[in-house]
Amino acid sequence: MAKEQKAPFMIAEAGVNHNGSLDRALRLVDAAVLAGVDAVKFQTFKADRMVTRGAAKANYQQSATDPHESQWEMIRRLELSETDHERLLSHCRESGIQFLSSPFDLESLQFLVERLGVDLVKIPSGEITNAPLLLQAGASQRAILLSTGMATLGEIELALGALAFGASQSHSDNLAIPSIETFEMACRSPDGRRMLEQKVTLLHCTTEYPAPYGEVNLRAMDTLRAAFALPVGFSDHTPGIAVAIAAAARGAAVIEKHFTLDRHLPGPDHQSSLEPVELADMVRSVHAVVRALGDGIKVPMPSELGNRDVARKSLTAACDILADELFSTENLTIKRPGTGISPMHYWQWLGRRAGRNYHRDQVIE
Repeated sequence: MAKEQKAPFMIAEAGVNHNGSLDRALRLVDAAVLAGVDAVKFQTFKADRMVTRGAAKANYQQSATDPHESQWEMIRRLELSETDHERLLSHCRESGIQFLSSPFDLESLQFLVERLGVDLVKIPSGEITNAPLLLQAGASQRAILLSTGMATLGEIELALGALAFGASQSHSDNLAIPSIETFEMACRSPDGRRMLEQKVTLLHCTTEYPAPYGEVNLRAMDTLRAAFALPVGFSDHTPGIAVAIAAAARGAAVIEKHFTLDRHLPGPDHQSSLEPVELADMVRSVHAVVRALGDGIKVPMPSELGNRDVARKSLTAACDILADELFSTENLTIKRPGTGISPMHYWQWLGRRAGRNYHRDQVIE
């Protein structure tokens, strides 16, 4: 028997859709508040710590930005300063929404945890093999959202091991050398399992912008849940809101969705993002779906009870019937309303004698 499902924790992913403008980032926070999400998320990075000068852009970035601009140049334009982050955090607190950000390097993670004091760290899909970052995230003792786009089950297990290893080393006097072997041991140890169960939520994700519907593979949420016995959510890069709603119906603990103030703005992620009205529609729809899931117990609902007598049928006189006359297939029929004898007893009434006179269409008593 299923328990009633809680609404997922919903994150509006502002990402870099501020285009490097603090003013636009603040307006994204306001739009997220109006949409009714639980948190708004940005990205924390420095281009020099994130990407080489010669790194190529992804195809979706190439088509959505200046094709002559390098990835480093694009990333550099999209940086927010530490002061910008502090202003955003303050604005989120004043607005009653949780501030989140994804770190892309150790210094950015340290800034988020130690300077901004975030309670929840989102590890983006591209960092799932960045063992030093994972180790430090585990050591932070913060709750973790681990996005799994582009990853195999084996890679996810190693990433979880790095998180568990980092957590264990943060309060141990016997420091071990980080390695794949020690990560695997940490992931399977009782202390490691306990840490992961308490701190980590996995996010299923398809890392393409926009993600093709045929490659979303929502059933992989069930695979992740079964493989790792951890809460599972969904980071959605598909167009529209349909797949996010389906993820809620499949039990997503978290739903993350990119949004922008205007899909026509220049930048790598705007085209695959929701606009504010669509984001609000997604929130309403997800809450409606979760309410509709219920507890799985099949009983008449309160709203149905008043309709039973109207929609169901009773044994009814097909014609005038005299007292003491035998009920037969010729004089006994089945019609609405359902206020009389259930048609389930039809055969038991055939051959009985009428206890009184009945007019045509009168319900048998």
